[in-house]
Parts: sequence; structure tokens; C-alpha cells
Amino acid sequence: MVLGMETQVPLGQPLRSASGASHGSGSNLELMSHGDENTTEYRVKAAEKSGSGKAISLWHDVTLVHVDPATDRPTPYLNFVCEIPKFSRKKFEIATDEVGNFIKQDEKKGVLREFKKGDIFFNYGCLPRTWEDPTFVHPDAEGCRGDNDPVDVCEIGARIIGTGEIRPVKVLGILCMIDEGEADWKVVAIDAEDKWAPFLNDIDDVEKLLPGTLSSIREWFRTYKIPDGKPPNVFGLDEKFMDKHYALEIIKECNHAWKDLITGEKERNLDKCDQEVRGLVRKLSKSNLVDLAINDDDDEAPAF
Repeated sequence: MVLGMETQVPLGQPLRSASGASHGSGSNLELMSHGDENTTEYRVKAAEKSGSGKAISLWHDVTLVHVDPATDRPTPYLNFVCEIPKFSRKKFEIATDEVGNFIKQDEKKGVLREFKKGDIFFNYGCLPRTWEDPTFVHPDAEGCRGDNDPVDVCEIGARIIGTGEIRPVKVLGILCMIDEGEADWKVVAIDAEDKWAPFLNDIDDVEKLLPGTLSSIREWFRTYKIPDGKPPNVFGLDEKFMDKHYALEIIKECNHAWKDLITGEKERNLDKCDQEVRGLVRKLSKSNLVDLAINDDDDEAPAF
């Protein structure tokens, strides 16, 4: 299968994928691998099950709000794209600077990266259609700009979610990590079908019913780079996990930033940014652009 070529869209024109449709869940998608595993060429990609089998971007073509495939209605949940399954350590991530935005194992100077600290104990991934804008400094982020990636998610459910899988999740809260001078928000969420999901509705419920979970997440992120010879990470907001309402506001900001990115609005306003930031924004792949319209007239659906 041809991996595709980047779509060129005139600025200010409507953004639509070749099929004219986006994906509100993973129900009509299948995962495929390309290249040999444990090499820098290995990629995990999602493609439509029916029709052309067109490859889709897990960053751009999946909606932020989860849509029930049975009713085609938005739900109260968000879509979570898993990059690193729990109890594993290979550092898989969406390739934001490659056409198609397939998932690859991160590498440094040709060497594939793993967590030297050991296996991660939660499913780790991101929210589609979000972007932590490197030109924006959030007032609670200790003066640090966004890290130029989709918003990270720590999914704390029981099941192991595979690389590239899309799952509906309940947002519970968020942690502000400062990673080498950049704001790197960590959303805490749980699979909507997990047995604990009915009992967890906000961050305080996690502390009450699953004591130790939040502090373990924070300590993981504080220490995971120490085996690489780097200092511990630090956190904003007095190291507190903020509640669901605060988390949704951060997600909303990052969804709006994503829209500015793919419409070209962000690139048109880079004149006041330094050369490094301009380079970060311009290298991102904005391929597989989709219609931004979403049926969000459901009272229970998050408004973005």
C-alpha cells in the first residue's frame, strides 16, 4: 500500500479527507504493520476496513469526541489512541512529522528507544485532534511553552490496550509536567468499559477508590529519565492532579490549537516567534486533512 502524499489545501478552504468523512471510533478501522519489527522502518497504521482500505491519520482523522458506532451519536467520552500498552517499554509514538502520522518507535541517532526505567504500568497514548502549541505559554505552566505534541493520556483501566487501538475514555483529571523546559500535560483517564469506570467520575474518586495510583503516576514521570543520566522531571501547580473540569479546559485549548495548526492559521502568525519554534511548527505533517464539522448537538457530549 502506498503510504500517501501530503494533501495541499489552499488556506481558508474547507478541510476534507478524500472520503469526506472522519472516524468517531475504531469500529470501522483495522490496524496493520509495515516494515520489520524492532527496526527504525517499522510502522503501525490504521486503515478503513471497507472500500478502498485507505490509510488514515490517527492524529488528524479520528475525532476527539467518541461517536457511538451503533447510533452515530457523540457520547460523553473522548477517543484515546494507545501508543504504549501497559506492562511494556518500547517508546512508540505517533509520527507527527511524517505524512500519514503512523505510529513508530522513537529513536535517537538510529537507536530505538525504550524506557530504561522498565515497563510502564498504565496504557499510554494521546488524544487525537489536540496539539500542545509551542508558541503558547499557559499561565499555570511555570512559564513553559507547549511541547509540540498531541496531549498525552495515562489510561488506568485493567485491560492492556494494543498499540494503535482507539478506545473511548472518561477524563478524570490532569497533571502538569515540566519536561526539559516544556509543558507536557498528562491526562488521567479510564476506559469507558472498564469495571471501575462507573465509580470514577473525577480525580478525587481515583484517590479515594484506587489509593496510590496518582502518586505512582507522578513518580513514574518524575524519575523515568534518570536512568538516561537526566535530572528528575518537575511539575507545575504544586504537583497536584487537577480535576476533570480543569482537564477539559486544557483539552479544549489544545483542540483549538490543533484547528489553528491544520487550517494554516498558526503558520500565518509565526512572524513574532523565534526560528526554533517556526521550525517546529512547519515540520509537522498536516496530511489527511478532514472536515472539522462534528455532530455535537448531544447534551451529554463534551463541547469542543
